Amino acid sequence: MSKMAAHGAFSMRRIIGALSGVVLVLAVAACGGGGARAVPADSVAVVGDQSISKASWDQLIAQTKANYVANHHAFPKPGTVDLANLRSNATQFLISASEYEQEAAKMGIKVSDQDVEARLQQIKQQYYGSQAGQPKLTPAQVEKRYQQALKAQGFTDEQVRTGIKLTLIHERVQAAATKDIKVSDSDIQNYYNKNKAQYETPAQPESRPVKHILVKKKALADQIYSQLQANPGQFGKLAKKYSIDTVSAKAGGVLAGGDVKGRFVKEFEDVAFKLKTGQISQPVHSKFGWHIIEATGPIKAPTPAKPTPFSQVKEAIRQTLLQTKRSTEAQDWQKNMVKSYCKTIAYQTGYAPAPGQDPCKTQSATTAATT
Repeated sequence: MSKMAAHGAFSMRRIIGALSGVVLVLAVAACGGGGARAVPADSVAVVGDQSISKASWDQLIAQTKANYVANHHAFPKPGTVDLANLRSNATQFLISASEYEQEAAKMGIKVSDQDVEARLQQIKQQYYGSQAGQPKLTPAQVEKRYQQALKAQGFTDEQVRTGIKLTLIHERVQAAATKDIKVSDSDIQNYYNKNKAQYETPAQPESRPVKHILVKKKALADQIYSQLQANPGQFGKLAKKYSIDTVSAKAGGVLAGGDVKGRFVKEFEDVAFKLKTGQISQPVHSKFGWHIIEATGPIKAPTPAKPTPFSQVKEAIRQTLLQTKRSTEAQDWQKNMVKSYCKTIAYQTGYAPAPGQDPCKTQSATTAATT
């Protein structure tokens, strides 16, 4: 799709993307063709045993124009490549939607108005409902925010519901096509054996809890050190007052996570790991300035990597492998489905795919090139 066509979001993908975050991939699966079948005068194309009406095509183009206006984009001008691409994409989207609807009918899959309403309510709550830490919104407030989003994008509630229905059909058809996919225990074990590093607690280097006060001038560091020699309990107070490490200063000089070997500069660590617990160092110079360090706890010995038992990750691995297998199977199924419809498609004059954009011809060329 051209840059301009992308701005218009001619299809339901923009509706779903803008208003629900659901990825609708129907347009990607669209077929081309152009056989000798007759196309009714009131249609732009035929696919399988269905016709794509001119009225539905006009409605989609009008919807696109409204979205362009709402997003302050200029609609492509007559005679431009951008407009030709947009028109072609609109036709292909409707063809693809029809293909999935026909496949759903063959599988006995139905999507009711109640199904659409349930998904829409989920969307409203997820994107327009109360967020964590915020006051709970009333249903009326949620609905108001949803309507505002519709207006901002140039869509109607009916168009969103149509997009959701197509999404549900797509999801259920692909779920049915991949329902028999299974993962064996041996598959899971082999995956675990090859990827044990993903399922282990990483090795931990030597570490210890410390505080520090960081200043730029040695004279100030010496002054602070003298005060601490007289009263070690002032460390936190002096850190808050003088330290230029603002993060640790707020915590009274405490370094979050302590000093883990390799985390800080060498000059700092050489001293931090030599101090006795409770001991405060003399000023230590590094490229950051002058540190006064207090070891607030004992040194913790390094720990080796610890593998997570297979039994604890078995089901998680199963779900990962199932998801991968289903995704691959869904892609293969979709390619075969597209191919099966290609020979059933014909276009009304003026609605055929733009040059180089017929998915069926593109697929055929790709298949021929790889065989």
